[in-house]
Amino acid sequence: MAEPLKAMYDLPFLRQFAARVASAWAPFEQEAFIRLVMGDGWEALELKGRIRRITHALGATLPASYPEALGVLLAIHEQCAGFPYLFFPDFVEVYGLEEQHHERSLDALARFTVQSSAEFAIRPFLMQAPGRTLARMMEWALSPNEHVRRLASEGCRPRLPWAPALTIYKKDPSPIVPLLELLKCDPSLYVRKSVANNLNDIAKDHPTIVREIAKRWSGHHQWTDWIVRHGCRTLIKAADPEIMALFGYEEHSVDAEGFVEHAELQTLSQEVRIGEESELRYEVKLRQSQSAELLRLRVELGVFYVKSGGKVSEKRFLVTDKKAAPGTSFSGAKKLSWKELSTRKHYEGLHRLTLVVNGLAVAETNIQLSESVIRSGVE
Repeated sequence: MAEPLKAMYDLPFLRQFAARVASAWAPFEQEAFIRLVMGDGWEALELKGRIRRITHALGATLPASYPEALGVLLAIHEQCAGFPYLFFPDFVEVYGLEEQHHERSLDALARFTVQSSAEFAIRPFLMQAPGRTLARMMEWALSPNEHVRRLASEGCRPRLPWAPALTIYKKDPSPIVPLLELLKCDPSLYVRKSVANNLNDIAKDHPTIVREIAKRWSGHHQWTDWIVRHGCRTLIKAADPEIMALFGYEEHSVDAEGFVEHAELQTLSQEVRIGEESELRYEVKLRQSQSAELLRLRVELGVFYVKSGGKVSEKRFLVTDKKAAPGTSFSGAKKLSWKELSTRKHYEGLHRLTLVVNGLAVAETNIQLSESVIRSGVE
């Protein structure tokens, strides 16, 4: 089993970092810092808890003046590159939110994000002073550095994972749209992914806004088209009619025969245990048409997971996205894992599976999921 990320903050790491701090500020008490970090409860702390513990230990051992303490970190930050050093921007978030430090703190975040990432630390500043902070982020969107441009987009995502939601932009995302406009043709894939994720966040609360943006942005540049496609993924999964039409997917007719003549979804075993894997086979036959134009198809596997208390929650997995001629057939296989994940816990029960073509379920089957051998106590 892979070692958890939190394990990177071990004694050798802390000693090396403490030595770097002392090289920039001689009075730094290295052993006191390490004792504060690895004190009571350290082993039980998860990743974000350990980052915050290091931040507090720095707050207790660096100069009492925030500008002076920040100056020490700025003096060594280029030597401290990578994910482990997220406590640099976290220090700014914890100790630099006061009004008199606002500009200094934002300057520091723009520098720290190049070495690690300040996407979490910028959010309290947006909550506290949204207009002032967003104005600075608009400047960041024009930076020659891709990490700073990404911070402009990633930091204002309404629903950034592992971070508090930005309620102001969940309610009204219009203030951040001009920022995304500046980045809609960014040459960096790193930035484009962030812009697309921001759009996808907005789509969950304001699909109309994203529909309008998608129509306006589409067809101008391949980089922008990629952003639009990726940013509309939630709407595509929901088979939003306008978005499906925008991307050329064949529409299901409600007053006539559909374009799917026959479909099957089969499993090689109707019963599996938690931790095992199911192998599924599918087949789709398209109806003949007077038109020879190829049909754009998005085929998904819908899994209705049984949840605690007997509730059911559907999740869809992409099977294939392709074009096919009317009257033709295609088939394939799909594996479905029932292993436990940190993001998904499995429960016993009858799970319904559907084959979905362009948002419409065209075939289904069932799988009975039972307790794993280990969980049930059988050797």
